[in-house]
Amino acid sequence: MTVKPGALRFNTDSMKLEIFRGSANYEGSASMAGIGTLAAGQWEEILATSPDVQTGGTRGLNMGGIISPARTDAVDYITISTTGNSLDFGTLVVSASQGAGLGSRTRAIAGGGTPSSPSGTNNIDTHEFASTGNFTDFGDFTEAGMERNAISNSTRGVFLGRQIPPNAKNTIEYITISSTGEGIDFGDLTANKSAGGCAGNSTRGIHAGGNSPTNTAIDYITINTLGNSADFGDLVSALSGCRGGNCGSSTRGLMAGGNTPGDTIQYVTIQTLGNSVDFGNLTSSRSQIAHMSSTTRAVFAGDGGGSSNVIDYVQVQTTGDAIDFGDLDANNGYSAGASNGHGGL
Repeated sequence: MTVKPGALRFNTDSMKLEIFRGSANYEGSASMAGIGTLAAGQWEEILATSPDVQTGGTRGLNMGGIISPARTDAVDYITISTTGNSLDFGTLVVSASQGAGLGSRTRAIAGGGTPSSPSGTNNIDTHEFASTGNFTDFGDFTEAGMERNAISNSTRGVFLGRQIPPNAKNTIEYITISSTGEGIDFGDLTANKSAGGCAGNSTRGIHAGGNSPTNTAIDYITINTLGNSADFGDLVSALSGCRGGNCGSSTRGLMAGGNTPGDTIQYVTIQTLGNSVDFGNLTSSRSQIAHMSSTTRAVFAGDGGGSSNVIDYVQVQTTGDAIDFGDLDANNGYSAGASNGHGGL
């Protein structure tokens, strides 16, 4: 049977209500699976709650990083639906760069990174999005490391890959965001990877590229299960030196910047399998960029080169080049991004 835009269904995998959307030239050719591009029709989650109720808008955090010449514990925030410069939020428990960030509707998590130890740290910090202030200890990973990537849904945060220089690892660990405690083994990536891109919705997490021989490969996991990742497809452009995160809607995940080429933005359609697609370009070439988003706007902040405080943004369901959002408080890179309105919630 065919499906018309506006149709509703209950997704028994995600346990959420969804609406079928199509573009202006949609002709009703999609099946009930509803898998494909917007032009072919796709199912999108209907959000029953909103971060507007909690914070006055979806809030993005830029956590830690390097403010030359030293690593920092500083946390800044932006309201993603607006434009403007970041504001002071508080501090992390430990000054760290190359950590990973994730968020639920209520709670932000910053995990791992490198303070001074060459093998990185195993700390996990947390704070509520709704108020500003200093982070507190959540627990620890099973092993130290840096350059993890992280995705989350409303209940579970998953950290993918890591590096203990000079070697990348295939580790996947998870936490229950609403609690505190230690990281728990989830499974393994298909190869040893670190500092890749990532994306996700409420059911599926994606890891793309990374500092490994397979820096064009894309893996995926099912968030609420345990097990090893599986092959998703390939990147249109090799990706390493990226921070990544839940950046996008429930159907589309965006990844920006990296070592080569550093101004590329690419996206994946999360619920399908296949290769990434070119989205557009950042306002400048940058690497190690913090990713934050609502379901409609993706924001990219900082630069691992230490010479930029730029914040860019794009509209998630379009394609095109990024637009200036504002500035971070200082030139900052290798920071972790988190938001409370992304497409995984």
